[in-house]
Amino acid sequence: MESIQSALKQWTKDKNLEQRLENARKSLLADPFVKDALDKIPVTDDAIDQGLIKLYEFKNERYNCENCPGLAACPNMMQGYQPEIIFARKAIDLEYHSCSLKKQAESAKKQRQLMKSLYVPKDILTATFDELDLDRDRAEASRKALEFVVNAKPGEDGQGLYFYGRFGVGKTHLMGAIANELREREIESFIVYTPDFFREMKQSIGDGTFQEKLDMVKRAQVLILDDIGAETISGWIRDDVLGAILQHRMLENLPTLFTSNYDYDELEEHLAYSERGGIEELKAKRIMERIKHFTTFVRVEGANRRAR
Repeated sequence: MESIQSALKQWTKDKNLEQRLENARKSLLADPFVKDALDKIPVTDDAIDQGLIKLYEFKNERYNCENCPGLAACPNMMQGYQPEIIFARKAIDLEYHSCSLKKQAESAKKQRQLMKSLYVPKDILTATFDELDLDRDRAEASRKALEFVVNAKPGEDGQGLYFYGRFGVGKTHLMGAIANELREREIESFIVYTPDFFREMKQSIGDGTFQEKLDMVKRAQVLILDDIGAETISGWIRDDVLGAILQHRMLENLPTLFTSNYDYDELEEHLAYSERGGIEELKAKRIMERIKHFTTFVRVEGANRRAR
């Protein structure tokens, strides 16, 4: 109590207090974030005077967002939330909404809860172009990957990539770097390990989640199908799952990226065979026409990274 009384006495002795408070008010109202927000709502001078504390909170939180250190280190009072000034009941108040990083984290959590096949190794999830092994053998693939990230326009341009190469040359790692760079551009991407994905889609018929999972993958802004060709194929998987996904994405101009140990011709041959031993060349050719038309073929060379 003595410290409060002491402070009050000090304030009453300070002849410049009123002037300093007025200067602080003017500085606050001149702040670009605050000024822009107030220009958009029909607020009165009295409401501004009564809402200075809210405006100060808004200013601090918005500058935290402007210099965002990442979701995990978010310094805002509500981690991952961004304030908006509103005028309700003749008073200034704040509403908080999820920021883009919070939305991405929530979306990724929902995706992982729904689909087990979205899980990929941690080193893939954290891959960046800065740390990639950019030797001469992988230079062209790295360049194509970076070009895609810079120019990606889901919904406008549906052109993707087809990374072909032997086991362990770094195809999936490159795709991980693409996915992380796209996240920086706030472009949603899915990486699915294709054999697990097709197996999961087959099992999901029994638990009633088939259509929800199929729609999620069909509508992703950027879809990455990792290791296509490593799965056991069936006519149903080829036509009703893969075919349906590619058809929708082709019509909506949504890019699809692939990694494979098969080139185009080898993948077409693989898709022609079914687990029952039949050969359906025409249906496989239809799938491959979609893949060929909407991807750029990129050969990924180099030593087997997994053998190190």
